[in-house]
Amino acid sequence: MERENITIVREFIIVGFPGTLKLRIILFLTFLLVYIITCMGNVVIIVIIRSDCHLHTPMYFFISNLSFIDLWYTSSTIPKMLASLLSGRGTISFSGCIFQLYFVLSLGVTENFLLTVMSYDRYVAICNPLRYTFLMSKRVCIKLVIGCWFSGFMSIVMPTVLISRLPYCASNVINHFFCDLSPLIQLSCSDTHVLQKFNLITAIVVVLGTFFMIAVSYIYIVSTILRIRSSVGRKKAFSTCASHLVVVLFYYGTIIFMYVRPKADSSLDVDKVTAVFYCIVTPLLNPIIYSLRNKEVKNALKKMTTRMIMFSQTVVVKHPS
Repeated sequence: MERENITIVREFIIVGFPGTLKLRIILFLTFLLVYIITCMGNVVIIVIIRSDCHLHTPMYFFISNLSFIDLWYTSSTIPKMLASLLSGRGTISFSGCIFQLYFVLSLGVTENFLLTVMSYDRYVAICNPLRYTFLMSKRVCIKLVIGCWFSGFMSIVMPTVLISRLPYCASNVINHFFCDLSPLIQLSCSDTHVLQKFNLITAIVVVLGTFFMIAVSYIYIVSTILRIRSSVGRKKAFSTCASHLVVVLFYYGTIIFMYVRPKADSSLDVDKVTAVFYCIVTPLLNPIIYSLRNKEVKNALKKMTTRMIMFSQTVVVKHPS
């Protein structure tokens, strides 16, 4: 009888942010503006770092990769959410939902590993400056980034496969704005305790493991900075870590609340609001944090803007209307 009650779910209905047409239009325009600013901000960061030779250092190499991750991170959720806000009822195929789950989680885990690598870069720069060029060579940096991407996408394969094999019976309505772990697990009509424990262990290893390594790096960094006699030197050392530390605290504060929990049967409405911060707000703030708090990036942006203005003026002079 239980087998007969299990239906094959071919698509899911994503609730998103329900409300009146006026409210959905306001949310659509808001998230569209956020998406445009996020894409433009991260693209500008990548272009600036690639075009300015003074920014061809390990730290900025990692920042450009972080911006690249954030571009895909937001693009894996916001466009579908915007379509749902316009239509009032978003649908997604079963395979599309599983693929979205895989890419969102994989990109999130990749960002965890990359933030850890960035903390190691700051640790070497401040605690072992004489060996920095050797320890953080271009070849080493490329290997570290490849390792982040490979580990991020491989570590989510098993949880995604297990989720895709769950049976779904009564409902196919996802109370979220994208396919996430908790709503999919709650929709299943099977016993998911083992799966929840497996996902919790994976989250503890990945999220808390990387956060612990970042914390250890900053303990050594802070202790080294405090031993610097010059106040100017201490201020300069702190400034190189401030942006990264702000990003880490904001990002980890939300994902620890979301994924490092013993049960998946928490309030999905709360999860939905929390997910907005790490899926939408964080990728929006990252380029702002790294540009506003970094003189080198601001100077590079000014140079690029000046070159673009001069180029446009030259074109106008050569081809007057």
